[in-house]
Amino acid sequence: MFRKCVWLLCILALGGCGRRDATPQSPPAEAGASSAPVENVAGVRSFVIVPAESKASYHASEEFFPAALAKLGIDAGRAQAVGTTQAIEGRFQFDPERPTAPLGENTFTVRLNTLTSNQKKRDDYLRQIRDDGPSFDAYPLATFRATAIDGSSAVNASGRELNLKLTGDLTVREITKREVFEVKAQLTGDTLTGVATTRFLLTDFGIGPIDFPPLLAVADAIGIEVQFTARAVK
Repeated sequence: MFRKCVWLLCILALGGCGRRDATPQSPPAEAGASSAPVENVAGVRSFVIVPAESKASYHASEEFFPAALAKLGIDAGRAQAVGTTQAIEGRFQFDPERPTAPLGENTFTVRLNTLTSNQKKRDDYLRQIRDDGPSFDAYPLATFRATAIDGSSAVNASGRELNLKLTGDLTVREITKREVFEVKAQLTGDTLTGVATTRFLLTDFGIGPIDFPPLLAVADAIGIEVQFTARAVK
């Protein structure tokens, strides 16, 4: 049964994984991205993610074939697999009125070996250090670091509405790829709440194709969602 769950490698896509107790290395900023500190730039504010009020999730599309009923007890058809964790840290740093300039530190890290789905055996398999699995206990951390920001900001009744695109470096099992997160957020006083989403191909990170005929197959494209609450710090 564990081998049938191997498709759950998909949640590696949450981000860059470093070896156990290793500190993830930050990739170099893209050309044109500012590396100077922006803490003292007029208008720039820093918001730190509150883990207890935030979560990161993966959304994988799977298809079970007729043989899965006899082997796995699962009816044929399509289904969504979801795993979540609140072990997330990070910050946003930008000018809420002019979010595109200058670029500050916009990054988050997720502890993958705390992801939980509706199947304990599945979760245990994902964490165990083994040759045929993702080994999240050995590669526990996932990190996204933005290198560019674009979008808009508008005043509303609650404060300020933000629609942003964060382009940056996503590292999965020591493979770094450029990805884009779409961010919809609301700033009310000193609290920033919102959702960041992205989609990409597992095979871009050396995962899959995840296909086990005649039992199941998993779509190469995966969705990632980060629901966050962040509070302003000085």
